[in-house]
Amino acid sequence: MFTSRHQFLAQSLASTAIGWTLLPGRANGAAQAAGGLRLAPFRFDVTPPMGHSLCGGWIKPVEGVDDPLEAIGFVLLGAGKPIVLCAVDWTGLSNSAHIAWRSALAEAAGTTPDRVAVQCVHQHNAPFACLDAEALVLAQGDLPDIVDPEFFQQCLERGQAVVKEGLKKARPVTHVAHGQGKVEKVASNRRVSRNPDGTVKAMRGSSCGNETLRAMPEGLIDPWLKTVAFYDQDEKIASCHYYATHPMSYYGDGRVSSDFAGLARKRRQAEEPDCTHLYFTGCAGNIAAGKYNDGSKQARIDLTQRMYDGIVASEATLSPKPIESIAWRTADLLPPPNAKYDAAALAKEIGNHDAKVVARNRSSYTLAWLQRLEKQTPIILSSLALNDISLLHLPAECFIQYQLRAQKQAPDRFVATASYGDGGPWYIPTKEEYPLGGYECSVAFCAPEIDNLLAQGMTTLLG
Repeated sequence: MFTSRHQFLAQSLASTAIGWTLLPGRANGAAQAAGGLRLAPFRFDVTPPMGHSLCGGWIKPVEGVDDPLEAIGFVLLGAGKPIVLCAVDWTGLSNSAHIAWRSALAEAAGTTPDRVAVQCVHQHNAPFACLDAEALVLAQGDLPDIVDPEFFQQCLERGQAVVKEGLKKARPVTHVAHGQGKVEKVASNRRVSRNPDGTVKAMRGSSCGNETLRAMPEGLIDPWLKTVAFYDQDEKIASCHYYATHPMSYYGDGRVSSDFAGLARKRRQAEEPDCTHLYFTGCAGNIAAGKYNDGSKQARIDLTQRMYDGIVASEATLSPKPIESIAWRTADLLPPPNAKYDAAALAKEIGNHDAKVVARNRSSYTLAWLQRLEKQTPIILSSLALNDISLLHLPAECFIQYQLRAQKQAPDRFVATASYGDGGPWYIPTKEEYPLGGYECSVAFCAPEIDNLLAQGMTTLLG
């Protein structure tokens, strides 16, 4: 089995390396007239098996499944090469793992990887896949897997099969609509406790037992859950929901769950079985439910209800309009590394058998990112523009400021932002927040210059 793991990993990394070299040039054309569009939804199970690592191997592995994890998406046909959007109930997909997903779905859909957006929802009782980090921990012999390469490959094969099957049942898509509903008592800023000089004093996490922190204001959030829906004439066939918060009520107990965001999505899906519902987490690097979540089982129930109410409210305002224009835009992002990280020191930490698993496994993600930058392998940002709507796809754990900035940058457009694409950089604070410290800034893999680079990328994507 050990040899088999090595073989699977070597094959996966080799095939992904080919994907890096073959990525085509970025075409950022103007919007084209729409006509003859078709949409092919798909979904497939990505629930990890018993004993599989969760959240990178530093919390309890799978002991049971409370509700299954899914990858849900659609292929949009008729606007040049096919376009693929996919949301995955995983903590993250980083570096070559993210490229492998995009490449596999692209092959199945008959398109190129740069026309595929794969975004994770970011639940924590779920896999956090990085094949490059897996190779580093596997070489140690005493660390838990980041992700089982065989399970990873099975998910890709399953995804390719359902995409190919879905293409046979593609149906016309003629109209698009957007709406939004306010979500009450879910999102709150994690960085509200500050010292007089503005530095972060304490963090309010996904759950929070500190009554003083929970009593503090929500802080900067985006309170709106946004929905963009696709129609075949007057029949809604796909509905994409966007909201910015870490989607965890509690985790670390070994019980796989899509948590409150996924449970709300599934409830809406059950009500409308003929419409494919997708959920995307927005720029939630510094946003979580901590103000309204004490970590109890009841809190998950309450948060699920509030998310569901937000979805319903956002769909209540949908007003379908004929699709008149469509554009797919991309931009490359190759940020400089955070100067505080040293490859040799990280390798030493990974090999320190006396260190805690969390320190060693997390260091493998950091070293994998530095090695990626050495290869000059960019992150691909993308957007899908339909009429006055822009679906914006960003990487990793961007701070909420980026999402709000995108909306201000394009005030005449309805901008729905999905973060948690390529997770390679981990947290992406704004340049103003870097010197103010706090957990997120302490584990940001990129230098503060990523702020300006990401802003330039968003300008390209929003047109």
